[in-house]
Amino acid sequence: MRSDDGVLEIGECTDHCVHPETVRHVRSRALPENDLAQVAAVFKLLGDPTRAKLLYALLEAGELCVCDLAASTGVAETTASQSLRLLRASQVVTARREGRLMYYRLADAHVRMLLDLTREHLTHEPDAGNGAEHVAAVRPIESTRRAGGRRPVRSGAEA
Repeated sequence: MRSDDGVLEIGECTDHCVHPETVRHVRSRALPENDLAQVAAVFKLLGDPTRAKLLYALLEAGELCVCDLAASTGVAETTASQSLRLLRASQVVTARREGRLMYYRLADAHVRMLLDLTREHLTHEPDAGNGAEHVAAVRPIESTRRAGGRRPVRSGAEA
């Protein structure tokens, strides 16, 4: 039988599940649908090649004005500005004004970590092992939400 949200009930799954306790554990830790929608929105935002190019330029430079970002990436200034507006609205980058110029930087260590891990994933050697040593080095995500409804953060990570 399926629940109201269309998910197979665990009792019915036990006939087919090899590890029902693992299934229960995973289901108990699953993100709520609205959080999953936010995750998908962030990845959709990061999935645009122009925005990715701008983000990696900021990762390398630390902080750049729109005109320098456009020049260093080969993106038109208007395109860069539109992309940065979306990234800023989603709190992926922050901005500060200095006179007539807007300077942009990555919002926090989580964004830098995500970009670094993505680049590492793309350049790793498939035969170099299963990556268990790298996974073990990444601190586990705390399982409870922080006060004020904020998302969980990695233990010891700085925002």
